[in-house]
Amino acid sequence: MNNILEQNQRIGKYRVQNLIKGGHFNETYRVVDDNDDSYFLKIFVMKRVPAKLIDEETSEVREILNCQRLVHKNIISYVESGKVSLDVGECSYLITNYFSGELLVEKIQRDGRIEFEEAVSIFKDLLEGLRYMHSLCPVVLHNDITPRNIMLPKSTAGCTEIIDMGHTSSPTGGVASFETADLDVRYCAGETFVGMYSQQSDIFSAVAVFYTMLFGHAPWDVTLDADMPRAERIKAVKKQRKEELDFSGADIEPVFCEIIRKGLAKSSLRYSTISELLSDINSRSVRPIEENDSLPNTPPQSQINQAKSNAPDNENAVNIEMKQGKGNGFADIAGMADLKQLLRTKVISVIQDKEKAARYRLTPPNGMLLYGPPGCGKTYFAEKFAEETQFNFFMVKASDIASIYVHGTQGKIAELFRKAEENQPAVLCFDEFDALVPNRSMVENPGLSGEVNEFLSQLNNCSQRGIFVIATSNRPDKIDPAVLRTGRIDRQIYVPLPDEECRREMFAHHLQGRPYDESEIVLDELVALSDGYVASDISYVVNDAASIAAYNDSPITMAILKDVIQCTKPSVNKDVLKSYDELRDIMNGIERRSTLPQVGFRTP
Repeated sequence: MNNILEQNQRIGKYRVQNLIKGGHFNETYRVVDDNDDSYFLKIFVMKRVPAKLIDEETSEVREILNCQRLVHKNIISYVESGKVSLDVGECSYLITNYFSGELLVEKIQRDGRIEFEEAVSIFKDLLEGLRYMHSLCPVVLHNDITPRNIMLPKSTAGCTEIIDMGHTSSPTGGVASFETADLDVRYCAGETFVGMYSQQSDIFSAVAVFYTMLFGHAPWDVTLDADMPRAERIKAVKKQRKEELDFSGADIEPVFCEIIRKGLAKSSLRYSTISELLSDINSRSVRPIEENDSLPNTPPQSQINQAKSNAPDNENAVNIEMKQGKGNGFADIAGMADLKQLLRTKVISVIQDKEKAARYRLTPPNGMLLYGPPGCGKTYFAEKFAEETQFNFFMVKASDIASIYVHGTQGKIAELFRKAEENQPAVLCFDEFDALVPNRSMVENPGLSGEVNEFLSQLNNCSQRGIFVIATSNRPDKIDPAVLRTGRIDRQIYVPLPDEECRREMFAHHLQGRPYDESEIVLDELVALSDGYVASDISYVVNDAASIAAYNDSPITMAILKDVIQCTKPSVNKDVLKSYDELRDIMNGIERRSTLPQVGFRTP
């Protein structure tokens, strides 16, 4: 198969120098800009990228979105990203800084063991990068910490950097949201073999890399054939991990043998945070593991379940930021007049006029489901609803309540509703709701069924506790039907693509406050050119035009906007829109008040 890019081909202001590595759906190149400064370019052929690697809200590769968030001296630096149309189809690309050092795996292959103090220094840099990733909200896991993904600087004054964010994700509790076939299982924690990825599994991998630096090979070194199936590789590694871990042949401080033992222990005994591990490294001391079988191996599933069920006392803690309902509310939302009016009549008036509500014995609905194509502003609307009502606002994603412990997620769901009740009136917004309450008839995992049951219990008449739930989803047909009955999620509302009036307001809104000539910008022409664009597309167009204008130190012009629109395809194609029309028909059958007029944007 030919390479995606050719030598000297230009992508924006970058010129391709050479291919570094390639895969089925992406390739990495060394490129230079107009000043001959070097960068890494990673390009993704969107039609080949597996669906689970794409963010459903933005239709962007999750690796790119995660790289945009990561700003730390021990993590490869994001420079920019964008989209381009090539012969292979629409592509997304990511530009990161070019690193002129060498990979840790190259140094180990060349030198064998690394001197103790140098290994400790590299290890601490690696841990600082991971600690930053784990501190983000939501947490970002690397999931692929191996010697091949650690870059060493040329000079001793430089910083070790973590590279290759192709497997980054939030914590997962059973099904990985990334490709696992290419992971080096020698550096994977035992619980990841059953789909559980957490901060602790990143810690395991980092300690395994530290061991490799000190001894010249991976812990419990085992030879794995390149063409061996993943299941066979896992089987070989699990068998080897039943043996004692060998610490002979390296000149290291004895306390670091105990640090490695604890770092590679099974999940219930392992370091729980990077900070705890760094504290032991810096103090050159470690609290000993308390069980006789402290040397790690991959235990039977029954032992994994037992370890998971022994959740710490604070496991149910829900670290979700509460926002106070302050802001412009619905005034910041372009269009959607029907939906705004429906909520003012059916919800907000009942909440704000308690005397009238008591006289008419009115109770507000428990919540509503906003569904439709990605990028149409469903989540944004939820936040603005909280501002309009002045309710406290909690934004909840699946990763926020994920847990590696049996019944851990159920406990977090209960704690979340309790926290919302303590801060009532409150809006709980559940993003990608179908991932939280999947149809139980299609789920074999009993743990997931238990989580759905917990949601059903908490949703029952939650409005009486001062809680209003807004759920958003691109796939409402996958939600358990019991969730969508009266007394739980009362209304299902389709949010289609923005109509002409709404797109006009969006362009005006996004241009507001930026340097541009009002007399030169023709909004009607922009509206005509952006037919089929979703809200996030319009935001992207204006932001990209603004960056071009800023680079030239000039106002945003109509010509710049038109050029950007011509180079930007709509996020949602016609085939996808057709599937959403069919989905809307299905959901109208579920909606008990199907005779009510459709709300949202007007469509032709």
